[in-house]
Amino acid sequence: MEGFLAALVISFGVIFVAELGDKSQLMALTFATRFKPVPVLIGITVATAVVHLVSVAIGYGLGATLPTGWISLIAGVAFLGFGAWTLRGDRLTEEEKRKAERGGKSAVLAVGVAFFLAELGDKTMLATITLATQYGWFGTWIGSTVGMVAADALAILVGRLLGRKLPEKAIKYGAAVLFAVCGLWLILEALPQL
Repeated sequence: MEGFLAALVISFGVIFVAELGDKSQLMALTFATRFKPVPVLIGITVATAVVHLVSVAIGYGLGATLPTGWISLIAGVAFLGFGAWTLRGDRLTEEEKRKAERGGKSAVLAVGVAFFLAELGDKTMLATITLATQYGWFGTWIGSTVGMVAADALAILVGRLLGRKLPEKAIKYGAAVLFAVCGLWLILEALPQL
């Protein structure tokens, strides 16, 4: 796999896994109990597309200025950190729960603003920046956006069908292991280049 397709597939997989059990997915589940699924999904998609466009711009800019060996090493260490962050877990604060449960004139706007703010500095934003240093910006942007929206759509579906019963520990440990594997792979890839 090369170029656009590699960026698309890898960023989709990484962000989909990173989003499992993330605060944003919990917000999607909460919004799905309050609003109809389509406006929730539209709000998530718009916010995610904007945040991830900013992320890939930052990552692509860094990738153009730093040597590839060091980028791989830094990315690998970052992914190990994302794995540890995933093990720590995310929880909604009481204020975030209130925002998610509040009604408004526009569910799309409410969801979009909440997701935009929640994603700033989140591990999926940082992972997207990291991926964009390694792969093309466009494929990374599309893949990461679709990966996050797919994971959040899953939360909406689960929220509508099963309520709040998610196997949180299995999801958390699985995502952490995948991050660690990706991190070690990137570090091993970087060592011969340094």
